This record gives sequence, C-alpha cells and structure tokens, in this order.
Amino acid sequence: MAKPTQLVCQHLENISRDALEKYQKMIRRYVVRRQGVYALYRRGRLYYVGLASDLRWRLNQHLKDRHGLSWDRFSIYLTIGESHLRELESLLLRVIKPKPKGNKKTGRFVESENLLRRFTKEIRALQRDELYSMVGRQAAEETTRV
Repeated sequence: MAKPTQLVCQHLENISRDALEKYQKMIRRYVVRRQGVYALYRRGRLYYVGLASDLRWRLNQHLKDRHGLSWDRFSIYLTIGESHLRELESLLLRVIKPKPKGNKKTGRFVESENLLRRFTKEIRALQRDELYSMVGRQAAEETTRV
C-alpha cells in the first residue's frame, strides 16, 4: 500500500510578530521559495488566513500592508506543491470564519459540488413521506385534486 501524500510538511505556530521582525533572516530561511497557508492572530484570536506561493514575500508584505498593525502573532503551514492551496484556504475560511476586518472573502471551491440543494430536496421528500404516513396518503392525494 502506497504511503499517502502529506498536505502539510512543516509548520511553525504561534510566533510573535516581534520575532518575525527581529529574526526575519532566520524565519526567511525556513520559508524561502516555499508555499503554504498562514494565519495572523490578534490577542489570541484568528484575524486573517491566507495562502502564498512565496511565504517569505507574503509575510513581509503583511508587516507593511493594511493588516500591518492589526496582528501580533502568526502561524505558517508549509505544503508540498501548490495544487491544493486555494481549496485549503477556502476550507479554513469557511470553518473558522475570521472577523470581517481581516479576510473579506469566504473562499470558494472550484470543483466542489454544493450539497445544500440536494440535502434540502431530500429533507422535503422525507417530511412529505412522514406527513403522508401520519394523515394517510389518500388525504394528501385528495387535496391535490381539489
């Protein structure tokens, strides 16, 4: 049996913004030309989730951009390849739902079927069958003829 491909090959969690600024060269060595997902935190709460094909550049940007002073800690999750980055980010955004000041997009799945319509249809059919069994199918059929 083949060994499953891992999604996250390395990670660094709950690191202070000060450490990123002070030890930038060291952290850059870990992430240079690496892709993955990162999370920015403010006072222990998730503020922003993002993906990057170049984490070194992206983290540096977040020290200066509109999020610059809005976060105090970060985590990074390095992946092997970029093939699932967008879906992974979308999954995280949908599950975690960070405050609106951080991420403005909820993420979307390109080729994933949304099961909500099917689920709703099946619930309606089940409820209809339950109703018919409670009141008798004949009673429901009579109301459709009237």
